[in-house]
Amino acid sequence: MMKLGIVTYEIAAEWDIDTIIEKCEKLGYQGVELRTTHKHGVEVNLTKEEREKVRKKFENSKVKLVGLGSIFEFHSPDKEELRKNIEGSKEYIILARDVGAEGIKVRPNAFPENIPKEKTIQQIGESLREVAEFGSRYGIKVRLEVHGYETSHPPYIKKMIDIANHPNLYVCWNSNMTDIDKNGSIEGNFNLLKDKIEIVHINELW
Repeated sequence: MMKLGIVTYEIAAEWDIDTIIEKCEKLGYQGVELRTTHKHGVEVNLTKEEREKVRKKFENSKVKLVGLGSIFEFHSPDKEELRKNIEGSKEYIILARDVGAEGIKVRPNAFPENIPKEKTIQQIGESLREVAEFGSRYGIKVRLEVHGYETSHPPYIKKMIDIANHPNLYVCWNSNMTDIDKNGSIEGNFNLLKDKIEIVHINELW
């Protein structure tokens, strides 16, 4: 059964945890995804005690902490930058476990210039496999957002998912204009990913 929640990307970016829970309960929203850098302050620099405090706030509410929305991405040809994003994702997984979130969100974001797309897709897929495997050890799902200029094209997302080939890797459908094919339908692109879709971002596109 589908449940309705919010993402703190815009509507709740300036709300703290108490405000998020209060407003979600009042308006009937059942879950929240906390996007990084926002006022909620749920970041990897939280102490053990602070993480436990966040966990208890959600446990004592009617609002489920569906996930933590990171901005980690795996397309960079710079191996040091790539490793930084992979390890950052792992830190976020531990944070998610500590605060009681179900999963984390990561994303593709670009195809670097002068590098074959297939090479970048392969790198992203292999990185996702490593992160998803790490998440499975902590009971934390990894969700790949359908995101980025060009990389948001669902057939590319499907290739990344197939290369990763991990049961702990899922998709966050982002309701992009690029989901729509030349016939004005999302059916074909949606069907490519539907078996892996865990959460959906709903946007007013037209």
